[in-house]
Amino acid sequence: MKSFLKSFILSSLGAASYALAVAFFYDPNKIAAGGVTGFAVIISHLFPIVTAGTLTFIFNIPLFILALLRFGKKFVGFTIYATTLTSLLMNVFEPIALAHPIGDDMLIAAICGSVLDAIGLGLVYIAGGCTGGTDIVIKFLRQKYRHIKTGGMSLAINMVVILATLLAFKDIKVAVYSAIAMTLSSIILDKILYGGDGAKLFFIISDKHEEITKELLTKLEIGVTLLNGEGAYMHKEKKVLLCAAKKHVFSKIREVVKESDPDAFIIVSSATEIFGEGYKSQFSDEM
Repeated sequence: MKSFLKSFILSSLGAASYALAVAFFYDPNKIAAGGVTGFAVIISHLFPIVTAGTLTFIFNIPLFILALLRFGKKFVGFTIYATTLTSLLMNVFEPIALAHPIGDDMLIAAICGSVLDAIGLGLVYIAGGCTGGTDIVIKFLRQKYRHIKTGGMSLAINMVVILATLLAFKDIKVAVYSAIAMTLSSIILDKILYGGDGAKLFFIISDKHEEITKELLTKLEIGVTLLNGEGAYMHKEKKVLLCAAKKHVFSKIREVVKESDPDAFIIVSSATEIFGEGYKSQFSDEM
């Protein structure tokens, strides 16, 4: 129940944030949001009898069916909920945005819209669902091409939306600001989804491995794995310390090693995703 309530709250907040982005910043300035919502914004301006929120929901119906055939009940359930709530809130916010316009500065609209857009998508993803549309397609692709981040896939797909924006409105400025908004949203979304997982991977080779291990375990509370190694030149056995840590601990680890053994050999590399205790669950869905 606790997990369900957390996902419910995150999905609701995410849907509200995304709806605010479209209703107050994207739609009034003809800036196309990504994916299905972007096409909905374009069509609603060409044919004003239908709102962008209603079109977004209609376009998502076949994708809901597709998701039901492929993904789990939790993902599909929260996706339908988030998409339905987003569409409803877009229709609620639209008359408010028309009555109280924030402004016609397209750069500000693109920046503010992209921030709210990315936060909304990120919250819904973390809750275990998505906002429908191309997000469902991206989830399909992420299961096959896991090395490609969600934001990158989203940006590639949205190039089609930008082209449609240019053809529909015949205004290069609108297309450019749509591209700016989509690019910023993709970057921020990747930071939200993967920024916290970024870490450093350390290989520490030292004759004082016991002292360094003790310091890392007690002072920094960092897990350490001892590997057996052998120097190729002197054929001398060595202990190799393997540990992963969040980026902000990087300087502290270097300080511990420096104080214990100034002659230690350290190899540091970046780890973009880590699964396990203190990081992401191995059973978490791919975003």
